[in-house]
Amino acid sequence: MSRTESASPSVTTRTALLLVDDDPLIVDSLRFVLEDAYAVQTAGTRAEVKSLLRRTAQMPALALVDLGLPPTPHTPAEGFALIEELLAFNPSMKILVLSGQSNRGNIQHALTLGAVDFIPKPCDALLLKSRLNHQLMMLEAERPAIEETPSADTLVGRSGAMQTLRALVRQFARTPFPVLIEGESGSGKELIARALHTESERADKPFLAVNCAAFTSELLESQLFGHAKGAFTGADSGKSGFFEQAGAGTLLLDEIGEFPLPLQAKLLRVLENGEYYRIGETEPRASKARVLAATNRDLREEVRVGRFRQDLFHRLSVLSVRVPPLRERDDDCLLLLEGFRRLYAAHSAPFTLSADAEEQLRKYSFPGNVRELRNIVIRLGAKYAGRTVSARELAAELETDAVVGGGREERGDLGTLAEQEMRAHGFALEAALAEWERRYINAALRIAGGNLSKAARMLGMNRTTLYSRLQRLSIQFSE
Repeated sequence: MSRTESASPSVTTRTALLLVDDDPLIVDSLRFVLEDAYAVQTAGTRAEVKSLLRRTAQMPALALVDLGLPPTPHTPAEGFALIEELLAFNPSMKILVLSGQSNRGNIQHALTLGAVDFIPKPCDALLLKSRLNHQLMMLEAERPAIEETPSADTLVGRSGAMQTLRALVRQFARTPFPVLIEGESGSGKELIARALHTESERADKPFLAVNCAAFTSELLESQLFGHAKGAFTGADSGKSGFFEQAGAGTLLLDEIGEFPLPLQAKLLRVLENGEYYRIGETEPRASKARVLAATNRDLREEVRVGRFRQDLFHRLSVLSVRVPPLRERDDDCLLLLEGFRRLYAAHSAPFTLSADAEEQLRKYSFPGNVRELRNIVIRLGAKYAGRTVSARELAAELETDAVVGGGREERGDLGTLAEQEMRAHGFALEAALAEWERRYINAALRIAGGNLSKAARMLGMNRTTLYSRLQRLSIQFSE
């Protein structure tokens, strides 16, 4: 790849770009190509990415990620997991995949997880810089919307699920109690937390959010509670934590299911009597912040297996809100599409959907939820500016192998096979479902090399749920 000149992004300082690839030659080549326009930060594994993000002073706005990363460079599992982790760390990050593992299934799954673009290797330098600059423009377009203060009235949707959610936000906002916000990845949990804050009497006070999955146990304790000077090596001065910085405002503990077990007793103490200690201090401090917690995990299952304290769960879930996945929101996807289309219209003529494309969108399950829909709109706007998008063109952006012709059709001949089995003597639905479940779990375990966490990610569930199913189905495994 040769160095090719391209217009740099219109920013006063270079935008931070995270480059993740385990091939040193590719890393050096890409850094050489991009360093004139971006402040390039590099890593070769997921572990290196976590370490880098914990110590970096400039959070990357863009990420360029390879799918084939150690320890399984010949499969996309590590890359898929990294996409999810990066978006959990920073939901507004724009992730572009640059990978040779560019079959249709990998492309669609990466985009569903939240990546905004997929660029097959090898890639022309000018094309790569153009695609990166386009995503930087998208970030600029989103900034005004991000800076707006959401309220119950600004939550988009006419579905019954959204009407119920808006009512709960208004009802819970003016209480002092914690609220547990549950929902799938990409469904908008932080948006709900901000709406709860905006609708409350604390609206003029700070709103702070901390991602519990982004820090080690020691760093998270310091981030939340602060530390005294000399409390540990490198603590050259005292530092306030999020509880102190939030004052009488609102503190969102995102990814609360990842909260380290050793720290849970200290968090429980704050919730029970408002007291906490800076690391290295013996005098308690008082917190007046209201605590909100968000998770895409089943905390009841985490309690059952001993990874989450039951008393803490009950304290956090005094009030609870479930953010519905997009597939349960009727035609809200069309309203959201229109909002995203207006948001990005300043950069190109808006596209329109044909009638059969709208029907296709209505029937789509949106495994990546609202985040996936936003990225679909960005891609359609880039590819079909000023044009009408057909159902077949739309289907190319969706994670489905269905053949489209006026709405999503059956995959293969599964409908006919189901009818045949239903007519067959002795058909048992529960046994059939258990057999399919067993097959897919065994396949995932084989692909993941017996690694339970990787297999769970491939199956779209958390590790504890997969472990429970292994026991129920009497599947033998070893890590």
